Amino acid sequence: MALVSTPAVVLRTYRYSETSKVVRLATRDLGVQSAIAKGALRPKSPFGAGLELLSEGIAQLYHRDSRELQTLAAFDISALHHELASDVGRFAGASTLAEVMVKMAPPAPLPAAYDALVRGLEALTTGPEEAVDAVALRALWLLLGVLGFEPSLATCVRDGAPIEEAVATPILFSAADGGVLCARCATDGAGPPQSSNRLPPQAYRDLVALNDPAAALPRLDAAHAAAHRRLVARFTRHHLGGADVLPALDFWERRVWVAAS
Repeated sequence: MALVSTPAVVLRTYRYSETSKVVRLATRDLGVQSAIAKGALRPKSPFGAGLELLSEGIAQLYHRDSRELQTLAAFDISALHHELASDVGRFAGASTLAEVMVKMAPPAPLPAAYDALVRGLEALTTGPEEAVDAVALRALWLLLGVLGFEPSLATCVRDGAPIEEAVATPILFSAADGGVLCARCATDGAGPPQSSNRLPPQAYRDLVALNDPAAALPRLDAAHAAAHRRLVARFTRHHLGGADVLPALDFWERRVWVAAS
């Protein structure tokens, strides 16, 4: 059993006993790992406040490949991301990123996914209030991309035909196929209707920008932001097989806190 130090983010925590808890960690060097933090619930725990949801730091793990539950020896905090908790929209977006990591990231090294998660959390922490929806959308699309689910947007996902960004007619986006379809393939059918969306030209251009970290964030009003949340939520559910319960994604997609206020 080796003692491994790795950058990590706390994705979930569970009570394990009167004094200990189990944590789910996104780690840069080991992928997503479950670990027991012995004594974490004691008043004088060596972990202190470090094992809060979305906390970021350096985890020291007693790690063995054959084990599903590792042992957390220490967690040295570098960022608590308390700013996320002060705004429901930011926290909902960040919780969705954490949920996708838990569900879709492997228990094996995938540094690009870890880096995408951290960049997403940082962007949600510091982004302007009026752009929180767009920031969360970009962070989720980019995370899905490095996890192996990048949508095909520049070319038809079926026959590879180029899609003109200056298109003047709606573009069919198929979650089942994994991207956009050219006019010819769209007429051939795109799987179940519930897995497809017709994107107006501006919505298509906004989707391209959301998937490009170098592009300016699109300005989305409430109605268009809601449509983009539905699109990425549908895409995520499809590629998870549709059977998983995703409470954070559901909450963020429907903005329940706005309806309740």
